[in-house]
Amino acid sequence: MLKFSLTDPGRMALLPSISPVFLWTGFLALIIAMLAVDIMVFHKKRHDISIREALVWTGIWFAIAMLFNVFVWLEFGHTEAIQFFTGYLIEKSLSVDNLFVMLLIFTAFKIERRFQHEILFWGVAGALVMRGSFILVGAALVERFHWILYIFGAFLIYAGVKMFFKEDEDFDPHENWVVLAVKKLVRVTRSHADGRFVKKERGRTVVTILLVALLVIEVTDLIFAFDSIPAIFAITTNSFIVFTSNIFAILGLRSLYFVIAKTHDLFHYLSYGLGVILVFIGAKMLLDIWKIEIDTFVSLSVVAAVLAVAIGASLMHNKRQAMLTSHRKKV
Repeated sequence: MLKFSLTDPGRMALLPSISPVFLWTGFLALIIAMLAVDIMVFHKKRHDISIREALVWTGIWFAIAMLFNVFVWLEFGHTEAIQFFTGYLIEKSLSVDNLFVMLLIFTAFKIERRFQHEILFWGVAGALVMRGSFILVGAALVERFHWILYIFGAFLIYAGVKMFFKEDEDFDPHENWVVLAVKKLVRVTRSHADGRFVKKERGRTVVTILLVALLVIEVTDLIFAFDSIPAIFAITTNSFIVFTSNIFAILGLRSLYFVIAKTHDLFHYLSYGLGVILVFIGAKMLLDIWKIEIDTFVSLSVVAAVLAVAIGASLMHNKRQAMLTSHRKKV
């Protein structure tokens, strides 16, 4: 097999082997505990998240993910640690596009900022269940039918190319099929009802616009998962690494959302960078047909380089736009 590699094949784990049952139950217990502490202690009181607070929490979630990455390195080895970080970086990068859509959803539904964090919390909780099921099913299919990876690869290339031609769209809540389906089943009120998802109105039980926004976000995340999860399978087929890297990436999305919401105009070329990443990952999958393997460290380097170029180009674009605006004002 022809292999492009810049790393050693790995090394022996430093810790004694932990049983798979304990790994999975321990990880799930850790995630549930962190979510409980987050919503019941640190964000118990609804408030508008400032960009400073959002940046602090983004850093905290990143630090927790990296501590877990150290555990992966100690327990599984060098190669798996790189796979975890690469999967984490890919998922986090692709999720940025999802955050832009969430911003459109909240704007269209006129959701107050003090309620947005709680909606995102339950959105992440639902995503954990949906993505976990998706990953376990995907891992089982890949293990039994290896050729499914080639379908994933072709789909990722298609999705990546499509991002180059994607036009900015306004979210219309009146035309969204999820909203239309909910309105057919139950009565919807536009009232925020002090953050409640369900309320009594004239003796009838109705759902608030907050619950409708949550359902739209859940469906949107499921659609985006069809891009991001196959991309991680290109890095590793180890279901534990795929699942944990994916979950840690989306855990920090709530805080990252509030950063994006206030700075989204700074990322002009990011979608093009994400398109390049999807095409690269898809090509990596398809190269396996000819027994050509691109090492995980090489993949990590390419993803990091593309993101750096996209962000750098966006910053240069913003600087040029600011200079042009300043020049026009002087003229």
